[in-house]
Formats: sequence, structure tokens, C-alpha cells
Amino acid sequence: MLLAGSPCRPPGLEEYPAGEDRSVESPRQLGRGPSAFIPLEKILQEGVESTQGQHLIQALVSQGRVDNITMVMGLHPQYLSSFWKTQYLLLRMDGPLPYHKRHYIAIMAAARHRCSYLVGLHMGEFLQVGGNPEWLQGLHCAPQKLRNLNEINKLLAHRPWLITKEHIEALLKTGEDSWSLAELVQALVLLTHYHSLASFVFGCGINPEEEQEGGQSCRPPSPPSEDSMGGSGGKDAMQEVEVLMERLKLLQESQLEEEEVTQEEMATRFELEKTESLLVAPTDPGDHSLQSNVRCFVEDPEFGYKDFTRRGEQAPPTFRAQDYTWEDHGYSLINRLYPDVGQLLDEKFQVVYNLTYNTIAMHCGVDTSMLRRAIWNYVHCVFGIRYDDYDYGEVNQLLERSLKVYIKTVACYPEKTTKRMYTQFWRHFKHSEKVHVNLLLLEARMQAALLYALRAVTRYMT
Repeated sequence: MLLAGSPCRPPGLEEYPAGEDRSVESPRQLGRGPSAFIPLEKILQEGVESTQGQHLIQALVSQGRVDNITMVMGLHPQYLSSFWKTQYLLLRMDGPLPYHKRHYIAIMAAARHRCSYLVGLHMGEFLQVGGNPEWLQGLHCAPQKLRNLNEINKLLAHRPWLITKEHIEALLKTGEDSWSLAELVQALVLLTHYHSLASFVFGCGINPEEEQEGGQSCRPPSPPSEDSMGGSGGKDAMQEVEVLMERLKLLQESQLEEEEVTQEEMATRFELEKTESLLVAPTDPGDHSLQSNVRCFVEDPEFGYKDFTRRGEQAPPTFRAQDYTWEDHGYSLINRLYPDVGQLLDEKFQVVYNLTYNTIAMHCGVDTSMLRRAIWNYVHCVFGIRYDDYDYGEVNQLLERSLKVYIKTVACYPEKTTKRMYTQFWRHFKHSEKVHVNLLLLEARMQAALLYALRAVTRYMT
């Protein structure tokens, strides 16, 4: 799936807006590296294999913008380029919301997942753009208009399928604390962006920047006995790769033979996968008590992801992807209310969905499209979204249990991610390949939440 040097050059680096950039300078920590999961030498080694990655990082260094997230994302420069342009537009270019409120919304979003890394980063940014320091004492000190976002923030982060047009209506109703439609759409994009980025931070074990609380980590340290290298496990790990290669080959061959699967069978396989996902949950030994810089921005901290297919409970209807698609509905709605952002989000979704180096572990020349689609669709499955034309039997064939546990944890409750989960899936793969999985997770999760939110906006408008 991954690193071997991509044939596509990312959009020109000169496209990065320069000059007025007020981002926090976050120097990379050479001592321990940007990730608690990936040794620094592996990031440097796998990054050096890509010339365009070196150029991109150098360009960002010259603008004082290399934080730990950038260093890890830099393993995939084509994606990093698209990510940076989108985030720059969201935070620093013209838009309906003032700059300080954008950073405050980022804080609110990151706090839902107890991500002190992003909370701390945007507290600094908030002050830099002239935000009122009193607001940083907690949500109770923020204006009512921002506090009114709390409910939709909570639902988007944990149970987006519960969002209705009534939630949209409540925020838009007339009054001094009301939102305009354009402001609300920008807020929804910011919230989903930072919920998903928190998944990436935890999924890749991103270390705090050294200036953040003296480098205090946003997770309990992993036991030192755990293997720090993804490519461990000897013969067993090698065997996993060969099993995956064989399954890919068989699925591709059966697709060529066009074996007919009925719609009823496709629906049954989705429901089976959705039900099985109930059993895929992390054991949770960690301490997830809220740090003080996060606690004050969270109301109802016990509210979290809940399997919407729990037996004996009334499950909301499955979201049929064809009924409200990003391409036909979400994209045009965002572009109408928040110009340019729809285009950049679409590019980012396309880049990550199609990103491939045609390699799997030590195998080259591999068509990995089925594997990438299985990961993307599994993320959407745990959020209740079903594609009528997709055979969910492929998910079971291609994603082994430890990978499913990792995907569901990072997508649904990222703060519970551990180094052990990271090391236990795809043990013979490169770290850059595991980062690629996290990029697919980030974007699939963001698109899923956006679809639920934008569907509610559309229903409000019609």
C-alpha cells in the first residue's frame, strides 16, 4: 500500500500562503522524536526515501511550521500538502467566523477526546490572534453563542447519527446568540476536522511539543517492555503478510469472474459486519482522567461513542450512503455556504482514498485498492453508513481482528489507543504504511460525521 516514492508531485509548495502566517513555531524534538510509537530514526529513514517529502518538510521548516504532526504526516507528502492547504484555509483565510473563535472551536473539539496536545496548541494560537484569556478558564467563561455549540460538538464527536434538523434549528433560531448558516457550516467543518485530527494524534502516538507543559504527554506512558518496532513477530508476522496477499489475489480474481451477489445478501453482510463490530472493542487498562487543561472545556464528560447496534436497543436506521452522498449533496452544500472549502475537502478525500505506492510490506507492484476501500468502508460501517454496492464480506477477508480493534479504537474512542494496539497489527509492515492507515481513518471519520451533519442542515433547509 505504501512507501516506495510516489509518482505524483504534490501541489506546488509555493501555494502555501506565506508572510502573514501567525502559526506557533513548534520545533521538532530531536531528542525523542515526534511519535511515541515510531522511532525517530524510522521516520527519518522512511521519509528520506521520498524526495518530495524532504522538499515539503524543508519548505515548512522555512515557515516555522514543523510540529510533530507534520513530521509524521510528512511520510506521505502528497497528502500533507492537501491537509495543510485545507487547515490553513479553515484557520487563517477569510471566512464567516473571526480567527479567535475558530481556535476556540478547535479547543472544544479536541477536548471531547481529551487530546491535550491539540487543546494546548490552540490555546496558544487563540491568545496569539487576540482571544480573551478569560475564555481559557473554561466553557463557562466563553460567550453563550459558543457554549451553544456544546451539544452538536458532543454528538459529532461520539454519536453523529443522532444529529437532527432540530439541532440545527436550535442554533440558527433568532436571538443575540444565534448562528448564521454560513458560520455554522464553518463551525461544523472545524469540529469534524479536529475530532478526526485527535484520532490521528492518538493513533500515531504523537508526542507533545517540548514547549507544551514541559513536554507532558497526553497519554500514560507505555510499559517499556513493549516492542517499539512495527516490523516484529518473525515468522508469524511474515505469514500474516502472505495470507493477506493471497486473500487479495483471490478477491480480485472472483471480482473478475463477476460472481453475482444479491442485494439481500449484500445487506445481510453489512448487518453482520455491523453486529460483529460490537465485539471489537479495546480492553481499557489506561487512565483516562481528564487533565486540568482539558477538563474545563468538557461538559458531560461521560458521554462517548456507543454502539448503535447494541442488542435489545432501538437502533437508528442505517444511513444508506447513496441517499446522501458527499459527491452529490455534501460537497455542493459546503461550497455554497463556505466557498473554496468544499473543493479542498474534496481534494483531500480524493488524495487519501487514491493514495498508493503499490506496495504491501516487502511486496511491490500490488493493487491495494480493495484493501484501502475495506478500511474506509469499515470506518463508515462503525458509524452506521452502508454502501449498497459494496460486499462487506471483503472487510472480514482483508482486515484481521487486531487491525479492526485498532481501527475502531482510533476512530471511535482514540484516547484509549495504546502502543500495544499499534504494534500488534500488520507487524511486518513499514511504519509509513501504518501512518497511511491513520490517514484513511482520519478522512473516513471526518467524512462520516460531516455527512450526518450536512444531511441535518439540508433537512433544515428543505
